Parts: sequence; structure tokens; C-alpha cells
Amino acid sequence: MCDHCVMETVKSKMLDRRDFFKGVALASAAAAVGAATPATAVEVNISNGSPTDLTHELHEGFPTYFGKPGVSAKSIYNFKENGFNVNVLTVNEHTGTHMDAPLHFSADGNSVAEVPVETLFCPLAIIDIREKAAADADAQVTPDDIKAYISANGPIPDGACVAMMSGWDKFTNGDKFRNADDKGKMHFPGFHIEATKMLLEETKTVGMAVDSLSLDHGISADFVTHYAWLPTNRWGLECVANLDALPVKGATLVVGAPKMRGGSGGPARVMALS
Repeated sequence: MCDHCVMETVKSKMLDRRDFFKGVALASAAAAVGAATPATAVEVNISNGSPTDLTHELHEGFPTYFGKPGVSAKSIYNFKENGFNVNVLTVNEHTGTHMDAPLHFSADGNSVAEVPVETLFCPLAIIDIREKAAADADAQVTPDDIKAYISANGPIPDGACVAMMSGWDKFTNGDKFRNADDKGKMHFPGFHIEATKMLLEETKTVGMAVDSLSLDHGISADFVTHYAWLPTNRWGLECVANLDALPVKGATLVVGAPKMRGGSGGPARVMALS
């Protein structure tokens, strides 16, 4: 086959591939309309998006809520001796950038394997509280923050994930990510219960994300946001990275949630297209 013919064939295949992914986006939106989820419609566009990785690298030293290592790896085959590498991983479900499934804080909510796949590909709305988080580690996303976002950017899209951008993702290499005081109480930002109720009652969001260790702010003793949000069969993402690389509206979130039967959550590869 001539060089020109090869190039034309490649170009044709690339166009076919682009059309295919556009079709996937439309099909996902259509599926979400009829799905038994809190969302009723999802409008996304991946045809011209560039990817941003929102996932921290997972390693044994990554800070965890309870302060103990959440992941370990043991080599059972190595390339030098066996010609290939295999590790056995021991992982706490809620380590690193990870999903909280509804089952995490409910008796019979969806496990991580049961989270509807159409909700894992959704619009992303980012609420920026970096200024007040820099002044107060116990800062929270409040209804006023949500109202300010809507005033500046329009309504939160149906089927969206609403993310808190506090800047806390920059502290994962030190003690400040947990930010425990001398009594062991942690101090980092999260969602206020009244903001959580507002999202539940006034929007059709499917997910909530934070760049800190917990949906609830660190000093919380009752996990009130977890208990309000997750039992409605919505999901949460914790320890998200690089939200500051995205526009506050218009990006599309892609969540590579694990599909572990009976899992209450699990480390996830989280990306966005913008």
C-alpha cells in the first residue's frame, strides 16, 4: 500500500474513533436519564477535552485518617529471578485518592461495585475556599459558598460532582495533611452539614469530592456529612489532587472506581477532561 493510502487510512480510523467516543458520551447521558440514581440527566463533552490527573500517587507513607499506613506491597516474584514482577498488595479501602461508597456509612447502601457506572462520568463543579482555608484549617464549604458559586457560574448541573478546593492537596508530604493537635484532634477543611443538605435538597448532584482526608472537616466527631450524604446512594471522593489545574465549571470528571464486591470504597484513579 502506498504511503498516501496508509495516511488516509489512519486519518479515517482516527475520525471514526472520535465519533465513537462522542457516541459514548451521548449514550452515557441517555443512560443516566433513566437510571435509578439521584441524577436525572448528564450533559458532558469529551471531544475536545485535555486530561488532568486528580489522583495522588499511592504509597506506604501516604497520610491516612487514623495515622497508620494504609497500603503495603510485598514482592513475591521479581524480574531478576523470575523474569517478571508481581507484588501482593494489602490496602485499606480508604487510603490515598479514594471513593467512599454509600455502604461506607449505611447498613445496606450500594457497595463500591454497585455504584452505577453512569454516575462516574459527570460534570464537575469546583467550589474554591482556598482563601478561608488558608486562614482557618477548620474552614468548611457553607451554603453561602454554594450560593456564591451559582451566582458566578450558573446552576450546578444535574448529575454533577461538587468538589471542595481548599488547597489541602499540597500538604500530603508532611504532617499538615492530618494536622493533628497535641490532643490528637485533626484540623482540615470539609463540607458543612448545611451545605450538604442544600446539595441534597436543591440540586441533583451524584457525588461530592474533597482535597482533604474527609468529607467532614477534621475536627468533626460525628461524621454528620458522611451520614447525611452516603446513605442517599450518593458517593464521595477524598484526597483528590490538582483541582487548581481545572476551571471551576465545565470540566468532566471520570472516576475509575474499583469494582470490589461488598467494598465500602477503595483507591480510585480520578481524572478530568477540560
